[in-house]
Amino acid sequence: MSARTATRLALEADIWTIAAGTAVAQIAFATLVWLYGDSPRAMTMLMVEGTWGSAYGIGQVMFKATPLLFTGLAVHVGLRAGLFNVGAEGQLAVASLAVGAIGAWLPASTPALVAVPLLVVVAGCVGASWAAPAALLRAVGAHEVISTILLNRVAAALVGLLLGLGLAQKGAVRTPDVVPHARLARLDRLIPSFEGSAVSTAVLIGVATVAITLWILPRSRAGREQELVAKNDEACFVEGIPVAWRRAQALLVSGALAGLASLGTVLGYKGYYEQGLGAGAGFAGLAVAILGRGRLLGIVFAALLFGTLAQGGLAINAHVPAEVMEVIQGVVIVAVALGDARIRSWLTSKLVVLGAR
Repeated sequence: MSARTATRLALEADIWTIAAGTAVAQIAFATLVWLYGDSPRAMTMLMVEGTWGSAYGIGQVMFKATPLLFTGLAVHVGLRAGLFNVGAEGQLAVASLAVGAIGAWLPASTPALVAVPLLVVVAGCVGASWAAPAALLRAVGAHEVISTILLNRVAAALVGLLLGLGLAQKGAVRTPDVVPHARLARLDRLIPSFEGSAVSTAVLIGVATVAITLWILPRSRAGREQELVAKNDEACFVEGIPVAWRRAQALLVSGALAGLASLGTVLGYKGYYEQGLGAGAGFAGLAVAILGRGRLLGIVFAALLFGTLAQGGLAINAHVPAEVMEVIQGVVIVAVALGDARIRSWLTSKLVVLGAR
């Protein structure tokens, strides 16, 4: 099979997988709505009106998709190295607290050219630092799924403890406001029709981060070796590739990207960190990475899809519990996971038959 044929096969398989996952999600949504005694058609129309039916709805979908761009990319970076980073939730929480606390500590006169880049670095470094224990444990043989799940629980406890010890305002569970120039501009300044929605320029940063990262990874030595390690770590070790270090690098970068999701929640939305802000984005990033297939358009589409489900759940909450959308997310993940291998096998056999002719 030529390289061009293999690329076409992979792209076609990705398209079919995404289409199948989306179709299964629609069927599951209609079934659950029907079980609750409502009309699937009416609820679908109501959800569309509350999401893509207005400029405000589109803005809210983009806002909810913003942290998913970062966490989905974070999970993908780990998957390329054969690692399953389930700790994006904790990495985001700890980084968000750091961004909120340091952003509030900065002098009020700090210019945006200093404040924003500084807090971006803080978010990335703290996210990477929280992934470091998992990277170290992986080097000595501990599975990263177990260690990152444990670190999620530790992060939740640590955030609550630090807020109670003085990082929060008195009588509240939130940090003081970050300095004014550390805030990211709302997108309605560029597109007035988005007025009222919470979407900010963080969504543009998110898309740019996904594009740049996906472009750099296959073109850098570290990125290529991380992918090789995922395929055969023993062969890589024999060839002199630092297997443990490449895995550690992937986890650290993954943690840093998860931490950057705080740009959309702390700097682009609230202007401070409060306990629970951004909760769920780390776990949803798993679904985004699986559905996104490591492609720019795939990750953006997946983030928008789950952003639509989140906003749509609010639009139909008066008729159907918003938790229905969480069930739909799980259905999409399962459908994609089960269908991917079957679709690729079918396409491969199809090409073999065509080649024989």
